Amino acid sequence: MFNTGDILNQNYQLQQRLGNTATGHQTWLAIDLQSQEQITIKLLAFNPQMRWEELKLFEREAQILQTLNYSRIPRYRDYFDIDKDTGGGVPWFALVQDYIPGCSLQELIEQGKRFTEEEVRSFVTQTLEILIYLHELKPPVLHRDIKPSNIILGEDDRIYLIDFGAVQAQAAVTGMTFTIVGMSGYAPLEQFWGRAIPASDLYALGATLIHLLTGIAPADLPQKDSRIQFSDRVNLQSNLLGWIEKATDISIEKRFSSAREALHYLNFQLATTSRKTQLINLENSLIKRQLSIDNSIEILIPAFAINVDIKLDFATSIVIFIYFLIIIIIFLYLWWIKAIIDIDFEFNFLAIVLPFVILVFICTNSIVRSYNYKIILDREKFVLRRKYLQKSIWKKSNINGNFINVLRRNIEVFFMCQKGKQYQVFLKTKDDTYLISNNLNRYEAAWLTQELRNWLEDNQN
Repeated sequence: MFNTGDILNQNYQLQQRLGNTATGHQTWLAIDLQSQEQITIKLLAFNPQMRWEELKLFEREAQILQTLNYSRIPRYRDYFDIDKDTGGGVPWFALVQDYIPGCSLQELIEQGKRFTEEEVRSFVTQTLEILIYLHELKPPVLHRDIKPSNIILGEDDRIYLIDFGAVQAQAAVTGMTFTIVGMSGYAPLEQFWGRAIPASDLYALGATLIHLLTGIAPADLPQKDSRIQFSDRVNLQSNLLGWIEKATDISIEKRFSSAREALHYLNFQLATTSRKTQLINLENSLIKRQLSIDNSIEILIPAFAINVDIKLDFATSIVIFIYFLIIIIIFLYLWWIKAIIDIDFEFNFLAIVLPFVILVFICTNSIVRSYNYKIILDREKFVLRRKYLQKSIWKKSNINGNFINVLRRNIEVFFMCQKGKQYQVFLKTKDDTYLISNNLNRYEAAWLTQELRNWLEDNQN
């Protein structure tokens, strides 16, 4: 058997056992002696008690992980076998992955943690983003074992999905598999019948949310008509309850068909919560709505509420260049006075540096604040213009979202997504998706999304 300090494959030194996942399974925290990075090693014993399906799942996990490249899924590093002399008389298989520092949601539950609705909403949004990546691969990848113990809240406050020991690719989508995986209470019935689909992962995610909100495992909650009864144990202020009930519906047809649809639905529910609440929270916002002379709607979004990482046009670049050229000239002039001209007073270095810093700050601040984004909504089209020094610059359509001119009839939907602690608003047509605004808070994004949807619906009626 293995002990702390043992070195496997001449490179991985075991530090701490993290747990036994099942009979013949071990998980260790180790260190890569070459890179000095912490990693995790999953070990599977090839003993007489092991079922052949366990080895197939272990090998499949290694194969699929090699194909994945997503920041919130532990990266595959290595796969090797250990001879029986080293493994205490039993051959072993080892899978090496990146280590994610943090706590699983299961550990937090066991510590007595009770999650707020805001926290749960953030967890589900981030997990859905991971599932969108997995489910939209070709072939799609199904996790099939989503539960609190397999979701890590990292030290960076981001959500990570781990333990792909039950993962399955195209076979689960197009046909039948007789390998039963998933934990009772989290896995839907069709998964135990061997017909897992993307909606099966969404069911497990919904059941996970029930556990987080109630503090009770889904299998321990009462059921009625095979549906988990939990609504009387939670006090949700928004429509998150409806989202969970839809995700955990016993009928596949009534669930979300995809993770992307589930995320859009969640964001729509957020956008359609109490409009009065949104307006109260927008009192301190710099986003303004006004009606123009021709009855079109104008929404002004200041640049410092927007990600300023934008492509500058030639005229704007010239203006910025002139600003900094003036600053450099002033600096060189002062330095020339000190170095060349014979003057009686002692030249203080701060006399050069301080005005220079102040001038840089003033010019940079004026440049940033001179950018404004204006959304113009009339009966025929949606237009987003970037304004600089009160002059509109929107010469062409740009998929990055800086210049947009789209006919209303081509617009399918407006939706919002969370990115870290900020929110983004998007416009989707049949052909493209455009970023409208970035770095908004929750209520600004919800207000803007609903305002745009109201305009779209009013003009379609």
